[in-house]
Amino acid sequence: MTTPLLECPKHMEYGPCGGVKFDGSCEVSPEPCVFLGSPTIRWSGSVNSPVTPSAGAARMRELLATRQVVVADLPARAIDAASIAECAGILSGRVDAVLAGDAGNARVQFSPSYRAHLIQSAGLAVWSGFNNRDRNRVALEGELSGLANVGVAGVHCVTGDHTLTGDRPDAAPVFDLDSTQTAAMARAAGHLVSVGESPATPPVDRRPSRLLEKMCAGAEVCFVNHSGGTAPVREFIVRAQDLGASMAFIPCVPIVVDRESAELLESFTTLVLPHGYLEGILSAGDTFAAGIAAAVELSRQLLAIDGVRGVNLSGGTSDGREAWFAEALALISDELALG
Repeated sequence: MTTPLLECPKHMEYGPCGGVKFDGSCEVSPEPCVFLGSPTIRWSGSVNSPVTPSAGAARMRELLATRQVVVADLPARAIDAASIAECAGILSGRVDAVLAGDAGNARVQFSPSYRAHLIQSAGLAVWSGFNNRDRNRVALEGELSGLANVGVAGVHCVTGDHTLTGDRPDAAPVFDLDSTQTAAMARAAGHLVSVGESPATPPVDRRPSRLLEKMCAGAEVCFVNHSGGTAPVREFIVRAQDLGASMAFIPCVPIVVDRESAELLESFTTLVLPHGYLEGILSAGDTFAAGIAAAVELSRQLLAIDGVRGVNLSGGTSDGREAWFAEALALISDELALG
């Protein structure tokens, strides 16, 4: 019998990923996701306690235990040190950390450890995005060592989009490991480990159990992807907690402050926004002010949910407006005043 591991285009063992379309098809194939017809794959590995916990991880764990946090996406351009430094400078001292993963509009990126170095040089803590698409396990281990040396606040493990979905379909996808396996590797390297989960993406009924397996592998924090607002997030967290998940949850808040940021969010095929959210902002006389107010209100609603330890201000805008968007993120965090 063929296993999902052999059939999955990403070679995932602990699937499905967050790229399953609403009709159940794979992100790079019209065929159904191979994991939809099988039970949740249980974590079969071990979780090795790190010999030396990362100093950055210790600081973030202490902060999460003390109060709720604001994490913002970093809207800087890829392969542009000046843009990264500029955006980091704007956000420094105004958010608790930036979720600095690969830019969504480019496949060629600075390495995670070098990007983290650039950001932390501006005095801003980094929650480093970490994908399995472009590196084999040896390269992954090297990057995790570099991130520990830099002292990042956390490592966010994702399997990653397939290369066929980006601007470099000529690049061979690696996918030596998936996000669950990398979570265990990152925890052993001393990191505070986070993972993402998509409550609105098939198989909806098994998303909480899949998250539990990621926790068993070593994840401590779950970034809850856009799933339609407060009620779906609350339901997902309750279901995960009922199964035994004792993680910290950080829901994503969609940031829309201009037409371009709205179009970016709409380009994500498996994203679900609160009903009327985009329309209400874009129809307002002052889109920027309406977007700030909507994000602050939604953030406060999410922060009131039991188990939520922070919010992730999520989004971006068009080329050339990265610093302007970073200021919008900072203004939202200022309004929340969690620090």
